[in-house]
Amino acid sequence: MMGGFRELVLDGMGRNFSRLRCPRRPVVSDSPASLDGYRDAHESSVGEQDEHMLDYNVPGGKLNRGLSVIDSYMLLREGTKVDDEDFYLACVLGWCVEWLQASALVLDDITDNAYTRRDHLCWYRLPTVRSSFLITTTSVRGLSPLSGGSLNFSASNACQVGLSAINDGVLLKCHVQAIIKRYFKKKFYFLDLMELWNEIGLQTAMGQMLDLITTHTGAKDLVRYRIQGYRRIVKYKTSYYSFYLPVACALLLNGAKLSDYIELKNILIEMGVYFQIQDDYLDCFGNPEVIGKVQKIDPSLVLPIVMLMASVRPIELTQNCCLLVMQVGTDIEDYKCSWLIVQAMELANENEMKILYENYGKSDPECVAAVKNVYKELDLQDIFLEYEFRVYKHLVSAIAAEPDRTIQEILKSFLMKVYRRKK
Repeated sequence: MMGGFRELVLDGMGRNFSRLRCPRRPVVSDSPASLDGYRDAHESSVGEQDEHMLDYNVPGGKLNRGLSVIDSYMLLREGTKVDDEDFYLACVLGWCVEWLQASALVLDDITDNAYTRRDHLCWYRLPTVRSSFLITTTSVRGLSPLSGGSLNFSASNACQVGLSAINDGVLLKCHVQAIIKRYFKKKFYFLDLMELWNEIGLQTAMGQMLDLITTHTGAKDLVRYRIQGYRRIVKYKTSYYSFYLPVACALLLNGAKLSDYIELKNILIEMGVYFQIQDDYLDCFGNPEVIGKVQKIDPSLVLPIVMLMASVRPIELTQNCCLLVMQVGTDIEDYKCSWLIVQAMELANENEMKILYENYGKSDPECVAAVKNVYKELDLQDIFLEYEFRVYKHLVSAIAAEPDRTIQEILKSFLMKVYRRKK
């Protein structure tokens, strides 16, 4: 059953969202009088820039969070007829989750000083010219090529987006409120839906604040990196919007009361913590060709682009112009409060602790290698595998204890998506 309707879902996400791919189009064309000013803006250059920003940041991911809304809703409706309108509304909420994800990523990339996202330059690093560029990374000795051997991005004038991307991140989130109002205002669960999104928005922002305070505020001191603080960051920054929100949206769409599903919420939050711990592990020990991260770009990248901006045709920049360096991740360089450093701080002896203090948070490859060597000495790879086995058993047991078989199926579908994932 899962495979059959998932094909329908994927088709629906593509076919139905040719109009709703970024749902701004029906919002703008059919918006109420209160959005007249917004509609006027879309007839100006401001609207064009907004449209370019949406096209660049919202599509392009794996859509796992958005599809989870539809997967969950279809399981809740199994055995009953789902009409086109109900399916369409599930798609709308799925895309709202993807818009929230896009907002979080745009802002995260700024605070992390990141270079790429989804095989594109990060939005805040993008020149704003509407020329298309193709950057190839093949045939570079010692470097792994990107998937397909290229990095594509679009742009539209010589100025970088820069810190205006902060406002763009906020704007992405604001669009969600307008979309929900447009499609759900007359539904009996509208207030519950708005309260859910406001609650999740606050929790995600608080999680981001906790992450920033832990990583960037005050003197750097690894003693602050403890498991309780780590779990608190992950719970609010990742778990709520990535795991609980999609299912909560499906429940409301199906007429349920969220207060009746507290244990479901707790299991999804724990699953989100597991997901982030996996992410931290893969950031250090994952296969870069599988993960597909490009973490460093030669600083000369921007100059050739700007010099070639007058061109209106696709441009190929070879490795002679710029080099893309394939890495796994940069949690060590960025002084991130990751699960690995938290474990290392609990297990390290005096000498290993000294190495961590001297090298963690530095971009020098030798410093990064020194930290990774400590991780290996502490057998953190084996410790992760042991943790993964324990948490999987715990989650399977918790899911089996759920009295509602449909809820069990929803939770199983989430667990199967993340268990032993490689990217």
